[in-house]
Amino acid sequence: MKKKVLSVLIVFMMCLGLAGCGGGSNSASDDISGKVSLNGSTSMEKFVNALSEGIKEKYPNLQLEAQFTGSGAGLEAVASKTTDIGDSSRSLTDEEKEKGIEENIVAIDGIATITNKSNKVTNLTKDQLAKIYTGQITNWKDLGGQDEAIVVIGREAGSGTRGAFEELLGIEEQCQYAQELNETGAVLAKVAKTSGSIGYVSLDVLDDTVSPLQLDGVEPSEKTVKDGSYALQRPFVMATNGKISEQSKQVQAVFDFINSDDGQKIIEKVGLVTPNK
Repeated sequence: MKKKVLSVLIVFMMCLGLAGCGGGSNSASDDISGKVSLNGSTSMEKFVNALSEGIKEKYPNLQLEAQFTGSGAGLEAVASKTTDIGDSSRSLTDEEKEKGIEENIVAIDGIATITNKSNKVTNLTKDQLAKIYTGQITNWKDLGGQDEAIVVIGREAGSGTRGAFEELLGIEEQCQYAQELNETGAVLAKVAKTSGSIGYVSLDVLDDTVSPLQLDGVEPSEKTVKDGSYALQRPFVMATNGKISEQSKQVQAVFDFINSDDGQKIIEKVGLVTPNK
C-alpha cells in the first residue's frame, strides 16, 4: 500500500512539473504574450509576414505589428525607441551604430536587376549596369538590344534597396532616375508594363512578369547568392536599440524563433539565404 501511495505521489509531482497531465499545456511558449512592433524596409515585407505566421504558431499569444515605411525610417524609429525592431535591407552606417543601434543580420538577400519582358538583352557587366544608372548608356542598342531608350527605374531616397544597390556599384549620389518609386512591388509593376525599362528589386519578390538580368554571366538566385558568385547581395537587418539580450522577453523570443530550425526554414522558404551557412 505504501508503494502504491508513493507511486501516485511521484506521478502527481511529475504532472506538476509538466504543467498538468491530460489538461492544457502551459509551456514556455504560452508564457510569452504581448506585442512586438517592427518598422522599416518594404523589401523585407514578405519575410516579416512569413515570420509573423510562424511565430503565431510557436507563441500563440505573441503578436508582431509591422509597418513598412523604408529602412531609414525604421532605423530612426529604433533610435527614438518608438519601435522595438527596425527592419533594414542594408548595412547600418557608422553614424547609426554610434546611436546605440545594434545590427542584427538575420538573412542575406540578392538584388535582382530586372527588365521588361520584351527586352532582348539578358546579361550586363557591372560596369555597364553602373553606366546605365549614371546616364552614360541610354539606349539598349548600345548593349546589343533593340533601338530603344532605356527607362531607368529605382527606389526613393532612404530606401535600403537603393542604398545597397548604389553602394555595391559605387555610384552613390550619381544616379539619373526617370522615376523613383517608394515600394518594391511598385518597381516590379512599373518595369512589367514599361517597354525599355530597367529596375532593381529584392530577389525574393521576383516573378514571371519581368525578366531578371544576369550580371557578369551569373544568374541572380539563392544558390549564386549563397556561393558568393552573384555580386549584388546585401544583408537583411533586424536592428534593436542595444543588444538583443537587453531587450524585452517578447523581442528576445522573436530572435530565438528566427535562430531556431523553424525560423531558418522560413528564411529559406521565402527565397533568402541564412547567414554564415
